[in-house]
Amino acid sequence: MISTAPSGKIVAKTASVHIDPTCNAFLHACFRPFGIHIVPVAGDPVATLSRQKFEGCVLRLYDPEAERILHAARSSSSNRPMVIYGIARSAKEALCCSSYGINAILDEPLDRTSVVKVVRSTQRLVMNELRRYARVPVKSQAMVEASTGSIMATTVEVSAGGLSLRSTHALSSGEVRLTLALPRLPRLNLRAFICWQRPGIEKVYGMRFDATDPSRFRIRSWIDQHLEIV
Repeated sequence: MISTAPSGKIVAKTASVHIDPTCNAFLHACFRPFGIHIVPVAGDPVATLSRQKFEGCVLRLYDPEAERILHAARSSSSNRPMVIYGIARSAKEALCCSSYGINAILDEPLDRTSVVKVVRSTQRLVMNELRRYARVPVKSQAMVEASTGSIMATTVEVSAGGLSLRSTHALSSGEVRLTLALPRLPRLNLRAFICWQRPGIEKVYGMRFDATDPSRFRIRSWIDQHLEIV
């Protein structure tokens, strides 16, 4: 689920694991100006990370459960690329979990200036992760050109990496050419690949955009503007 701030801007969610309320409030004040919200995780963090998408995670690397939590995060299909902030009291602690790809270290005791500096340097990573997964529900016309011919379809959701669309006509798997009519954009033409399909009277198809097609960047900019990503 996409989270938005009261201003209507989309925000990135960073899971806070086993951190006390006072420290969470401090972290939230440091992260919030960069469009990143601290979300305290209740209950078993491993279960939460397996079912809920986050753009980042912050935890103490000396937590007795740190390795179990990090393993769960890096093993999750949706959270594997998340940005991980590790709180450490020494260089030794900072290196103890290096095999899990810790992206940034927050030195304890935490200092506001130092934390803000780290968050500023990693903001782009977090926002790129947010853009990658943000899906915009939008119903617009699409034309799909496949080897079997051209059909008209309706978009369901659009993301920076692909889209889902609905059609009464069957499509075979493989490469297709899409013509999209998204709000406030001229018609776009780009290559895509059918990744999955849901059968029924109205069939739903999932498509991944060709990574080499420059029109992808027009869609990414449209998503940023549509969701007001900071």
